[in-house]
Amino acid sequence: MQMFLEKIKFLVLVSLVASFFVVCWVFSGCYTVKQGVTMLGYLCRAVPLEDTDDEDFIRLVGEIRAFAGEELGLTMSKSYTRIVELNRDYLAAVVSASAKDSFRRHEWLYLIVGRLPYKGFFNVDGARKEQRRLEKRDLDVWVRPVDAFSTLGWFNDPLFSFMRNYPPERLAELIIHELVHATVFIKGQIQFNEELAQFTGTEGARLFMEKRYGLDSQEYQKMLTGITDSQNFVNFVQELIAELDELYSSDVGRAKILLEKERIINAFKERFDFEYENLFTSEKYREFLDLPVNNAYFELFRLYHAEDDFFELLYERSGSDLPAFIAAAKAVTRRGGDPRVQLENALIIFSHKE
Repeated sequence: MQMFLEKIKFLVLVSLVASFFVVCWVFSGCYTVKQGVTMLGYLCRAVPLEDTDDEDFIRLVGEIRAFAGEELGLTMSKSYTRIVELNRDYLAAVVSASAKDSFRRHEWLYLIVGRLPYKGFFNVDGARKEQRRLEKRDLDVWVRPVDAFSTLGWFNDPLFSFMRNYPPERLAELIIHELVHATVFIKGQIQFNEELAQFTGTEGARLFMEKRYGLDSQEYQKMLTGITDSQNFVNFVQELIAELDELYSSDVGRAKILLEKERIINAFKERFDFEYENLFTSEKYREFLDLPVNNAYFELFRLYHAEDDFFELLYERSGSDLPAFIAAAKAVTRRGGDPRVQLENALIIFSHKE
């Protein structure tokens, strides 16, 4: 009987997903269908975590999900209770683009979520084709691998086999980050959505590691070192972005801007190389020296890391209570005005609740 019910649920899922992508095809064309068919294939191939033989991974995922739902108050479903076997170490290739002489981002229009500054492809050839198309329009383009995405609660998002190799803090940050998107997503406010998920994922992972291993543990201290390295990298890139932003605000003309842009980037890379040993404890960030960074890279960086540290400062001012912070974020609405102002006002209420 149980097996029969599971088959019925599966068929209903397939029917719903198929209907959803038929609607998307009518409005959005073949791109949505191609990506949707692949996603449907992943959903169909996903097996329960319990069917795998990695007991440590199963236990870790269970602890992260319980922490995210029971202690942080994120919206829970059956997401991250199933896993898909993949023969690569990333899920999709994502394309971003920007003007060459400013941080004016290129956006794509989607049926359900509105405009977004990126476009994902499960097949990297599709991403490269989109890259060439955008470069012909004289845009800076950046293609990056991503290891997860959120369907915003529409479906139960799976884990992928390459995640078994992730250290606990990275897996916790990934799951919490994506669950934030499924909990709070304000249409038309992509900057707010991504900054909120980025901040909450990082802080949530820190709190999870503190609870699981303890403040004095090797695991927790190693994670703190990694956070410091990451923040040093963010600070450095934000300095570079600020100098470029000043250049783009000048009236020296496009040709001069493009020349100065390259000079500034190269000069910053030289300083980055010179100061590396003082900034970082690992070799992880040396790859920045070889990356052909451009405005699309920097604009994507700005999407996740606010120059004004709004979320970090607000979190500290409101008592560093992440469950209250998330509860306040749930109160933010599309029609309520500036989401940052809404969050601040909601925190006054939620941070004083027992």
